Amino acid sequence: MGSTGASVGLMYLLPPGERVLRLAVLSGVSRGIAAPWARIPLDAPIPVAVAMRRQRIVWLASQEEMARRYPRIGLVLPYEFRLAAAPIVSGGVARGGIVLLWPTEHPPRLSPRERHVMGGSSRNAARILRQAADSGRPLLPQDEPRLLHPRGSGEPDPAQASAAFEFAERFPEGCCSLNIEGRIAFLNSAAADLVGADAETLLGTRPWESLPWLHDPVFEDRYRAAMVARQPTTFTARRPPDTWLSFRLFPGESGVSVHITPAAVEQAPPSSDRRPSEAERPRGAAALYHLTHLAAVLTEAVGVTDVVELVADQLVPAFGPDALALMTVEDGRLRIAGHRGYRAELMACFDAEPISADSPAARVVSTGVPAFFANFEELQRAHPPAVHQDQMGAWAFLPLTASGHAIGTLVLAYEQPHAFMPPERALLTSLAGLIAQALDRARLYDTQRQLAHSLQTGLLPHTLATVPALEVAVRYLPAARGLDIGGDFYDLIRCDRTDAAAAIGDVQGHSTTAAALMGQVRTAVHTHATAGAPPGEILARTNRLLIDLDTGLFTSCLYVHLDLSRQEVRLASAGHPPPLLRHPDGRTEVLGLPPGLLLGIEADADYTTTDIPLEPGSVLALYTDGLVEAPGVDIGVSTSALARQLADATDRSLEDLADTLIAPTVQHTPPSDDIALLLLRPTGGRLDREQGTGPV
Repeated sequence: MGSTGASVGLMYLLPPGERVLRLAVLSGVSRGIAAPWARIPLDAPIPVAVAMRRQRIVWLASQEEMARRYPRIGLVLPYEFRLAAAPIVSGGVARGGIVLLWPTEHPPRLSPRERHVMGGSSRNAARILRQAADSGRPLLPQDEPRLLHPRGSGEPDPAQASAAFEFAERFPEGCCSLNIEGRIAFLNSAAADLVGADAETLLGTRPWESLPWLHDPVFEDRYRAAMVARQPTTFTARRPPDTWLSFRLFPGESGVSVHITPAAVEQAPPSSDRRPSEAERPRGAAALYHLTHLAAVLTEAVGVTDVVELVADQLVPAFGPDALALMTVEDGRLRIAGHRGYRAELMACFDAEPISADSPAARVVSTGVPAFFANFEELQRAHPPAVHQDQMGAWAFLPLTASGHAIGTLVLAYEQPHAFMPPERALLTSLAGLIAQALDRARLYDTQRQLAHSLQTGLLPHTLATVPALEVAVRYLPAARGLDIGGDFYDLIRCDRTDAAAAIGDVQGHSTTAAALMGQVRTAVHTHATAGAPPGEILARTNRLLIDLDTGLFTSCLYVHLDLSRQEVRLASAGHPPPLLRHPDGRTEVLGLPPGLLLGIEADADYTTTDIPLEPGSVLALYTDGLVEAPGVDIGVSTSALARQLADATDRSLEDLADTLIAPTVQHTPPSDDIALLLLRPTGGRLDREQGTGPV
């Protein structure tokens, strides 16, 4: 740091056998500011990790470049500085890394001398690490990084200290000193009077924590900006009830000197509910909190529609654009995925624009470089064919890039001309990076979900056979999260003139493999049922099929054979939740069938067939575990509750009864597991050979 003039330095070490860099030493900033990067995975998109992987120096000349290449850092440190990261390499093996920061007064390029110094420092560090390891006492990072204090001019003698104190006390304006951690190390009497607090109670505290009227994150952000960028900064704050104070911060190696004076009336920000001006749009810590919130809600977005809605809802009020459009690349064209503040007719004019077009939105896709236009004249100079169609006054065109590929463009528009200053450009570039990652995940999810939906639609029955003298109702609800695909299945089979069969089951897991196996199990059960085998034998044969397939997945299944002429039902279960039977008089019971092993576990497993009477007007309910499973609730208790619900239901229609039984599971939160429900009610009507189909 001394040889290069760097203001901030950090050293990372890679403990033997680990894949995570750990911050070991730092200087020039507090541990709190460096905390987000105390542990860095080797494969992370962070400059020091990239330097180690490539085994060469990484140089970042501006805040905007940082935001474009490393949005995670640009998000948390939206300040102007220059950065270099160098690997510590020994014997061709990277053992750590060094990171240095400079104020923007540093030239935009790293000089050959500075590269030589960084290389030499890295080699010296590698030599020390190697010698320590060879001696059996390896140097390992501690739980908390060591904070190095700058080499000062030494401790002042008592006379100098007394003179400095007297000078500060005679000073008519407020002054105070914050150490590198942001804590008050000294303040004079004038400063204590201005902030309205006792000096003794403030010493050792951070002002934005000990003074309630400085709790706004903007004030802490000014300290962070001063320390990281090493630039003087100012802010104005109101001490209740109506005293405005001006704070000027002067950073140095060991902390920040603060000059406090009463603010002139014209310096005090007006108090009103008006829309923020250009200069007042969120910056620094305030913008960080907005971005952090947006990042958090984007993690909850599932599909592309969710991303578009969340971006529009969060971005417009928080960051000030009057309109936005989100465009995605599809088959060489930009398609409008969503918009806010623009007319649909106008958006239709730009939909399906080729990415080869000479337009700002297409250009940023091909170059990957954001474009900012403070007014239409700037835009037209860059793109002469442009026509002023949206009547806006300024625009930001931000490339959406994920995994190194351009996937779209985010367009932000402002009604009035708008000068995009470097901090705002970096902030918006970081914002686009977050949106791009969320959008890329959402597009993948939508594609997989559509595949899953198509697969499951093809495997489940589109219609159920119409069986004379038998009412049927079915419901299938996929899980609310994931790929919307599972292994739940059901079927109704017409065996002969007076017999029918029903099956319901659940293949372990939620994947395309589970769905494919579900289709095989359903086909096997259907085939054996039409051959006239008894329930226990059907399950045994299907079990042997699963053993032969050797998928590693298990399946529960309940098979029911209905002899409507004899008013009898025969059942066998392979580890499936027990069916419910409501008798014509309303009495309801959980049928205690021998559970049997799940299919696919033991080749020689036997499955017991149970015969019970089934009077006309009875309701037999078959279901999968998604209907009765709940976190922290015993499944037996849930099953009994479902039986009581069936007993108490007054629905005349079987369709209405199915809705009633499903409702409690989905009315508060979407299901976390697939749900299948099959209701059967013999009517005792005329049995004949008529056969048809009815909708599911």
